[in-house]
Amino acid sequence: MFRKFLIAGVSLALLTAGIAPAVAASDTVRPVRECADLVREFAVPDAKTRVTSAVVVAGTTEFCDVRGKIEPNVGFQLKLPTQTYRGRYVQYGCGGFCGLIDDPAFPKCGPSFGDAAVAATDDGHEWPNGNPFDTEWAKDQKARDDLFFRAPHVVSKVSKHLIGQFYGKGPRKSYFTGCSNGGREALVLAQRYPHDFDGIVAAAPAAPYTGLIGYQVWVTRNTIPNEKIDVLHDAVIDACDGLDGLEDRQLDEPRLCRFDPATLAGQLTDDEIARVKRLYAGLSDERVRLYPGGQPYGSEQGWKWWMNPRPEFGGSLSGQLADNGLKNLVYPIGQPGSSLETFEFTQREFRRLVPETVKANALSLDLREFRRSGGKLIIWHGAADQAIPAEGTLDYWQRLTGGRQPDWARLFIVPSVQHCTGGDTLTTFDPLPELVSWVEGGRAPEKVIATGPGRTRPVFPYPLRAEYDGSGSSNDAANFVAAPGFGLPDRIRWAGEDLYHRPGPVAP
Repeated sequence: MFRKFLIAGVSLALLTAGIAPAVAASDTVRPVRECADLVREFAVPDAKTRVTSAVVVAGTTEFCDVRGKIEPNVGFQLKLPTQTYRGRYVQYGCGGFCGLIDDPAFPKCGPSFGDAAVAATDDGHEWPNGNPFDTEWAKDQKARDDLFFRAPHVVSKVSKHLIGQFYGKGPRKSYFTGCSNGGREALVLAQRYPHDFDGIVAAAPAAPYTGLIGYQVWVTRNTIPNEKIDVLHDAVIDACDGLDGLEDRQLDEPRLCRFDPATLAGQLTDDEIARVKRLYAGLSDERVRLYPGGQPYGSEQGWKWWMNPRPEFGGSLSGQLADNGLKNLVYPIGQPGSSLETFEFTQREFRRLVPETVKANALSLDLREFRRSGGKLIIWHGAADQAIPAEGTLDYWQRLTGGRQPDWARLFIVPSVQHCTGGDTLTTFDPLPELVSWVEGGRAPEKVIATGPGRTRPVFPYPLRAEYDGSGSSNDAANFVAAPGFGLPDRIRWAGEDLYHRPGPVAP
């Protein structure tokens, strides 16, 4: 489960025939050297690399499977199609604290796309003793920096170099896609390395890293039992379904909901009601919010697998990430850390986190060079995300664009979807096909289809929303049109507003 939701950056869906091809189907690029010839050292500037293995793997897509290390310790895997490569490179982000190379999938898209070279990385360290939460590795500053801002950049440099070595020329177009920490990496690449990728998908980005660890402590300290979550969730849906204009057991805009947990007195204890109210309200001290968002109404079922203890993890996902982050990762090396039990929800403690976590934040509003380079950015976030609330992404988008749709970026808020995947009704969303079409065909996406069991629904660029046209099934995306949004305020006053103007370090 941890691999499914945190380690995989984001899976590639089937790309449709509507994508504008960069090259004709006949323009397959053939290798100019043997796969095994790649096993050697490569003096890539500021990213010296040792390829430790390169073997041909047979299958539907035959490929050269390249494994190696970039100094000091960035592991990577690169798959190079031997017969069907047509010039694209796709790199995946990684989730959680990384530490594992998640097998990069080929996009299976038919002749209009062709097989891309694909890569993934462990971000500079391996899981200690197979434990994805252990942060002992973070006692080394270089390992931290690889996770925070360097590894995805140097992997892109090395992968493009190896592509050039194998095929005789580098990729025509390059794409990055990731969710959660991978979404944070996506924004870091757009902000700090604007020439690395032509198109970037940043999903549920963990962009406000400074506040995110404390937020995970907050939700972990305010959990309620799973059986009470069922009661709460049903009550929320009963009370707020239809506020968006359609009764479909789906909250398209959770911020319209004003459900009062106190109405469940007798089913929830007074303490449980107080905890739920705190979860919806979000993390703050007596004067200011310490994180830009709170648990969205409708996200409750996701609390079970994110915030509540699970035997296989020795606790909860939120608690393990928070506790191990506080111990070894988010304070400057040599300064006292904290823990799940001792962390204080104060502005003082928030500011103690800034010197180190500013390196990881992906909050910079200066994307001018990415825009000038012709880059295209798609940000998306599940409206029911219980791990990283979408309110923070809406706040960033408002500050970045003024709420408009610029000619180089789009935001999609996806109803029902939880953290990266899963949800009540809609469960999956992948705008990569539309991004490729935008980069290579010049047309910005007008909608992306989200899917779930027995349901499809168009998602329009924010602030537009999907409105039922009154005919046919409400489970069919064909029966919806774009409508103006609800006009809710997106900008949030919180303790980290200065961080939008602190871009963080850049690796050469």
